[in-house]
Amino acid sequence: MQLTDTTPHPMDIARECEEWGFESMLVNEHMVVPLKPKVRYYFGRPGEPIPEYYAHFPEPFIALAMAAAVTKNLRLGTCVSLVPEHEPIAFAKEIATLDFLSGGRFIFGVGGGWLRDESEVMGVDFRRRWEITLEYVRAMKELWTKREASFQGEFVSFPPVRCYPKPAQKPHPPIHIGAGDRNGSCERALRNTVAVADGWMPTLMSPQRMEKELTTLRRMCEEAGRAFNSLEISIALGWQYTKSQARAMIRDYDAAGVHRIIPTIGATGFDDPNVIEKIADAFLG
Repeated sequence: MQLTDTTPHPMDIARECEEWGFESMLVNEHMVVPLKPKVRYYFGRPGEPIPEYYAHFPEPFIALAMAAAVTKNLRLGTCVSLVPEHEPIAFAKEIATLDFLSGGRFIFGVGGGWLRDESEVMGVDFRRRWEITLEYVRAMKELWTKREASFQGEFVSFPPVRCYPKPAQKPHPPIHIGAGDRNGSCERALRNTVAVADGWMPTLMSPQRMEKELTTLRRMCEEAGRAFNSLEISIALGWQYTKSQARAMIRDYDAAGVHRIIPTIGATGFDDPNVIEKIADAFLG
């Protein structure tokens, strides 16, 4: 979800998603978009500029808190949150509070970020962003699960502290590694999933490629002594599909081992006041 001056309010979107029977509503995160980025638009063609709506992403946790206030069953999450751009102790408390007050409905999609220029503005060493992300996640797990938590790492350290509320979900909200796509290698994303996560959330990947990558993920889990079947697998796609196309995708991704399909809506999608209804008709109807 992105917000422009004409985008529906997050509370309205959440109400509509729950009324139509969607399982979840996920939001993206970009703190800032530099005016003259040195890197290309990750999801675009060579020379294609970063879309304007990237500068209009809402602060995700404020948007999700407002969505939680007007829904009862809709799950709420990030797809994805740029973890290394946050201070981890305050971030852990923010997430725990959202999960506690929403009755355990939060899904924590995490990422390291692809926009080097943004990382530099936010004080993140882009080359080590995933090292930072994994350590922050491990530190947050301590705060979520221990009555008295402490952590000693390279990027974050703190003495024994008490930090409440604890998340409603036990041991903590599900963590999904939001990395990997149809073009590049997924080895790091899969390795990070095995290391710290409860699920994997790549984007724009065919069912055939997903099946191949999940075979690798299963092997990695076996080697690490983790239960592959305990992981939840999602895929983020576009949204403009006919009912027959959506049905075929659901069938093919289900056969590949995917549990959740996430239709993503850019700012232009919200120019259509019936966009949620159209997605519901295609994917749920």
